Amino acid sequence: MSDGDYDYLIKFLALGDSGVGKTSFLYQYTDKKFNSKFITTVGIDFREKRVVYKSNGPDGAAGRGQRIHVQLWDTAGQERFRSLTTAFFRDAMGFLLLFDLTNEQSFLNVRNWMSQLQMHAYCENPDIVLCGNKCDLQEQRAVREDEARELAEKYGYVIPYFETSAANGQFVSQAVDVLLDLIMKRMERCVDKSWIPDGTVRSNGHSGHTDITEPKTQEKGKCAC
Repeated sequence: MSDGDYDYLIKFLALGDSGVGKTSFLYQYTDKKFNSKFITTVGIDFREKRVVYKSNGPDGAAGRGQRIHVQLWDTAGQERFRSLTTAFFRDAMGFLLLFDLTNEQSFLNVRNWMSQLQMHAYCENPDIVLCGNKCDLQEQRAVREDEARELAEKYGYVIPYFETSAANGQFVSQAVDVLLDLIMKRMERCVDKSWIPDGTVRSNGHSGHTDITEPKTQEKGKCAC
């Protein structure tokens, strides 16, 4: 696909405490590489990837492939950047919420991130995938899998949970693929499209300019999907 050749622009936001591996996770997804020397993200950064999404019809047959341009926004986990991070919540369509399996406090803080999402995202039940990262460090593990799954099921709707490794790529692509599938299915079934950010859907592969440097300000919608 060429630079302007896609049907949908989908923006995901990676959230979680500083040091849980958000930058490495996104780099593994887009470049299939791991860099152990990433410095802490300051403010906001993003990575991009083109994928082809095929939805399954009622008969299970794959439909026509949709060309997706995925923007993955990488946020700073430190408290001093929280106001900047939350300003981007409403412009994102899906959220990758990461914690560090070797750091119990980062897991306990998932509840705080969920509260921020319910307050600032496009609706009170946005599409989220929860990732326990650094699953390759089994000898340092501090959070049990059943604890994480229990948390993922406590918000009134089941949040998909993956144990991922940015170091070896385990379940990284699968986690993002599941989030993309949730978003695409939400767009298909929603009658009210007001929650979808401007510039998401392209007509015949062409759309107007989308500013990726500043989040837009809008009223929080009640998505009835």
